[in-house]
Amino acid sequence: MNDVTAGARGRFGRFRAELGVSPQLWWAMLYFFCLLCGYYVLRPVRDAMGSSADAAAVFPRALIAFGERHGFAVGDFTLQLLFTATFVVMVLLQPLYGALVSRFPRRVFLPAVYLVFIACLLGFWWAFDSGAAGRGALFFVWVAVFNLFAVTVFWSFMADVFDNAHAKQVYGYIGAGGTVGALLGPAITRLLVEPVGVANLLLVSAGLLCVCLLCIYKLRPWAKRREQAQGGGDGRAMGGSVLAGLRLVWQRPLLRALALLMFFGVGVGTILYNEQAAIARAAFPTAEARTAYYSMIDGAINLLTILVQLLLTRFLLQRYGIAPLLLLPGLAIVLGFALLSASPLPVLVAMVQIVTRASEFSLAKPARETVYTRVEREERYKAKAVIDTAIYRGGDLTFVWAHKALSAMGSHVVFMAGLGIALGMTYGAWRVVRAERTLPQDPRVEPVHGTST
Repeated sequence: MNDVTAGARGRFGRFRAELGVSPQLWWAMLYFFCLLCGYYVLRPVRDAMGSSADAAAVFPRALIAFGERHGFAVGDFTLQLLFTATFVVMVLLQPLYGALVSRFPRRVFLPAVYLVFIACLLGFWWAFDSGAAGRGALFFVWVAVFNLFAVTVFWSFMADVFDNAHAKQVYGYIGAGGTVGALLGPAITRLLVEPVGVANLLLVSAGLLCVCLLCIYKLRPWAKRREQAQGGGDGRAMGGSVLAGLRLVWQRPLLRALALLMFFGVGVGTILYNEQAAIARAAFPTAEARTAYYSMIDGAINLLTILVQLLLTRFLLQRYGIAPLLLLPGLAIVLGFALLSASPLPVLVAMVQIVTRASEFSLAKPARETVYTRVEREERYKAKAVIDTAIYRGGDLTFVWAHKALSAMGSHVVFMAGLGIALGMTYGAWRVVRAERTLPQDPRVEPVHGTST
């Protein structure tokens, strides 16, 4: 017990020391805290809509009538239609984001992204308060877009603020700050959804995004200094084609490996998400009950996430590099799906879901983000955005329809297919580890975690 206590004190002491010498860490943690808290205020509302058995509460009347005229019930394809719409919107927004990044400096496009999100939240506040038709599907798609673009922009900006050696020291702490926000967000929703209603929760999220804007302003000097040290000028627009991200992903082996990892990783999550939605639909008849259920699941995931972030992430990154952070979650998920394919019990589905999402947030995500500190700005902003949005939602679209087809054959078949997807994810992680080792390293600054093979 004394060794455990001493180890915990040592980790806390390192954290305090890092805060003392790295004021940008304070602002980065506050930024990620507010961003994820704002998102997790919204996520239970979004998930409750996705699992709703009442099509009229989600879709516009015209779409429901269209389905009736053509002999199918829109409510039987709720998640498939919502994920398809999300993918289409992502693809349409990708050139717009590329144009914004290419033509405007960081000091313009970063605040612009968040101002657009805040304006959208105010619009949804009006839609929910007035009971506008079709608000459920529109909000589901928007939250998915908000999550991917806002978090992608955050980590791209962090790669401007911190170099690779510093990132390995602080990314675990920054992730923990976000996880605290992710823990608080569902609690806020669970506490306020009944007394104040869904509409006013959106105003809480908008206020938290305003704090994110302040953090961006405070972090700009460090991003500017690092860019000048690298010979990148003074925050000027990076130029290039608005579709350069797609070209870079196709050409660069590391980016292709990251895209492969993302595609199959999304497949794992999508299979589990659909099973969880089916369970919630059967067990919880009202939107309020489903919202509370999802908020409790999110709370359990985030509690496990913060424990791993504080106790393991920094140690593993500095001692061994990204390999264990990418490969260990893959192997654990393979084992989980093997168990589910043999015995698809609801409680086991929930346990694998918790392990899958917690390992993604606490291990895999920080590992992937440190890779982007060692690539060019165009890859950091444009290619990363393609992987985190278009590839991500393309995986969603592929596997949500695959699940629909597989579910007719029973849970055993679904999870057998999921086992194959988990193996694909693990293979993608191995490819990323190999490709990352070919990037140039400065042994004076950071340790070499292996040699190229």
